[in-house]
Amino acid sequence: MRLTPLDIQNHRFASRLKGYDAQEVLDFQRMVAHDYESMLHENESLKDRLRQLEDRVKELMGHEQMLRETIITAQSMSEDLKRTAIRESEMMVGQAEVRAEKILSAAQTSANRLSDQIRELKALRGRLTNEIRTTIETHLALVDALATDGVEAEDPIVQGKVTFLQQSQQSRDTGTDGNL
Repeated sequence: MRLTPLDIQNHRFASRLKGYDAQEVLDFQRMVAHDYESMLHENESLKDRLRQLEDRVKELMGHEQMLRETIITAQSMSEDLKRTAIRESEMMVGQAEVRAEKILSAAQTSANRLSDQIRELKALRGRLTNEIRTTIETHLALVDALATDGVEAEDPIVQGKVTFLQQSQQSRDTGTDGNL
């Protein structure tokens, strides 16, 4: 059975001869009862505090577990994001390489086409040069034939054309005309 401060204070000892001083015993009982009561209050207060701290510990443990799960989730998401970013960058690099190859291929095709066109134009220039030369020689031959057939030299238009064609022929023969 548990004693209360009131039990201590109200307890009466049996009297005997040569016993203790009754007043001193009563004073001591009051003092012990008061200290015991203080200790009981302190004990209850500490039990309340202990319950509060245990509740707080449980609450904090719940938060700790939630934080751990959050950290694990965040790390997992971070890793997923890294993997996704790496995959996307690899895809972008691949697409850029494909585009670069297409551009290079198109540029090479264009360069080949231009090279072919340049060759064709050079060949055309050669043919035209030969045709112009042939035409000029034909006209010169006609002029010479006309000059020897007795075409009147007095016609100034004919005379100017003949002179021009003869000068062209002489320039071509001496190589001084760089235009043709």
